[in-house]
Amino acid sequence: MTTTVPAESPGPSVRRAVRADLLAVFRIEQASFPQPWPYSAFERFLSEPGFLVAEVGGPGPSGVVGYVVADTVPNHGQPLGHVKDLAVHPERRGGGIGTRLLQRALTVLEEQGVQSVKLEVRANNDRARSLYERFGFTHRRTIPNYYDDGEDAHVLVR
Repeated sequence: MTTTVPAESPGPSVRRAVRADLLAVFRIEQASFPQPWPYSAFERFLSEPGFLVAEVGGPGPSGVVGYVVADTVPNHGQPLGHVKDLAVHPERRGGGIGTRLLQRALTVLEEQGVQSVKLEVRANNDRARSLYERFGFTHRRTIPNYYDDGEDAHVLVR
């Protein structure tokens, strides 16, 4: 992966998720998505190096304020990165936390030998698509009715 990504700026600390983070992660998931993952889904990814959380202090929500879940899947003998989930607490959006999380997740995947990363995003989620495009993701295809509510997903690849 040789695409230039936005430079990191001072801000939240990002680290691997631990069991004690799961309730905060689950609450952010519920506040962020109309069809949230169940708590048990996050438990299954605890061993993944690409399950990361962002922590901040200060005014507003503090502690864990965002997370990303990324892993690798086999792909014709080369590992393919898959960003499965990324969310930031609604009151902390717009401050670079999603950027920091995605950048760290891509670094973790690259350290695992990944050269290509994919993800699915709601077709109407302009804010998320904009973030991904800044990191070099491009639209590859659309999956009709991907989400339970009938919305399409855009498959993006970097």
